[in-house]
Amino acid sequence: MNTDYQQARLTRDPRFDGTFFVAVKTTNIFCRSICPANTALEKNVEYFHLAQQAMSAGYRPCLRCRPDSAPHSYAWQGVHTTVQRGIRLLSQYKELSITEIATKLGITDRYFRQLFQQHLGLSPKQYQLFDKVLFAKQLLHQSNLTVEHIAHASGFASARRLQHNFKKVTGLTPQQVKQGKEKQSELISLRLSFRPPFNWQHMQSFLALRVIQGVESVTEDCYHRTFVIGTDKGWFRVSRIQDKHNLKVEIRLPNIEKLPAVLNNIERVFDLNADTKTIQSQLLRCGIPKDKMVTGLRIPGVWDTFEAGCRAILGQQISVKMAITLLSQLTQELGETEGDNVYFPTPKTISKSDLNFLKIPNSRKQTLRLFAQHIINCPDSPIDDWLHIKGIGPWTVAYAKMRGQSSPDIWLNTDLIVKKQLTKINIDAELARPWRSYLTFQIWSMV
Repeated sequence: MNTDYQQARLTRDPRFDGTFFVAVKTTNIFCRSICPANTALEKNVEYFHLAQQAMSAGYRPCLRCRPDSAPHSYAWQGVHTTVQRGIRLLSQYKELSITEIATKLGITDRYFRQLFQQHLGLSPKQYQLFDKVLFAKQLLHQSNLTVEHIAHASGFASARRLQHNFKKVTGLTPQQVKQGKEKQSELISLRLSFRPPFNWQHMQSFLALRVIQGVESVTEDCYHRTFVIGTDKGWFRVSRIQDKHNLKVEIRLPNIEKLPAVLNNIERVFDLNADTKTIQSQLLRCGIPKDKMVTGLRIPGVWDTFEAGCRAILGQQISVKMAITLLSQLTQELGETEGDNVYFPTPKTISKSDLNFLKIPNSRKQTLRLFAQHIINCPDSPIDDWLHIKGIGPWTVAYAKMRGQSSPDIWLNTDLIVKKQLTKINIDAELARPWRSYLTFQIWSMV
């Protein structure tokens, strides 16, 4: 384990929160690096990259610092790519079986188990169980959901199954953790942690300039938007909490089983898991002047790749303001409305529209319709397949990857603003790998 972790533990450095966990052998409890409890002697400490690894080793999560609420870490991203994807799918689709996850990965159950055992030291089934328990613990601490609803949100078939597994892993019952907060509320309220610094002003101003009327709204301290996930519709609101290392998230969602996927997407849209300390060091190496560095910069995401693709297609060779006007018109004409909520148009509605209300060339309209039809026909195909659609080029695909998938290593060196800035500063983009998306945003912010 990196000796930096020892120093981070001793100083309780919040920039390392979630990048590792500290297990204390004498208490059999594991904590976040920022835990306010008395500091244990180094000889009594064991370090883990993942909370699930600590649980597999027999340690129980601390009730004081609550490892279930720590920001996720990129520390494990040096492992096999399939393991990374497996971890992401296990966390996002808690209701799926190990066989179903392996099928999504395109591998056999056996190979899936071998990879996890080799790289993480535990099986996919163990990881899935510990992840479900940690998520349930977070909901028990923070929400007013009933235990039954928390069980289903966490991927357990019933409150009884949650009770059994929660007691087995943590030594406590769900009721003991919930402490009398048993009351159902339609609004789910949670807090999502991040490692500082977080440049809220940059995130807020970037999103505010690109708001789609009816779908999104942005104030100085809050972002609100509607969303569609599968066949379910909802909305969420993210608010800044002054002087805290977390954001307040409120969600309205009819199907509680979709909650993990919604939360994962919110974390991605706000890039809460970025290790800004590491990223900024890399960007300084590649040539970004120290006095021009925007500290705490995150990648502002888009809800899904389809919306990101529509934004990129309608934004080709025009100003941001004009592009957002077109997107707002598209939503007003084709988006579904329920009460005060407006939802971004579906691929089906766009593919069947003549789009004559948009004042753009017919070739652009045709590209948008072909794109929507492609999403209908091939919903799970790679974004690179969009290049076969007439009117979609590398810039559009790269933009959709960067904002629709939050890919960290997209270098938009063909972007007009980036090209102009590169005539003023000497940048070696190769030295920014694997964080070239952040390099792109840094350069955009220097205009």
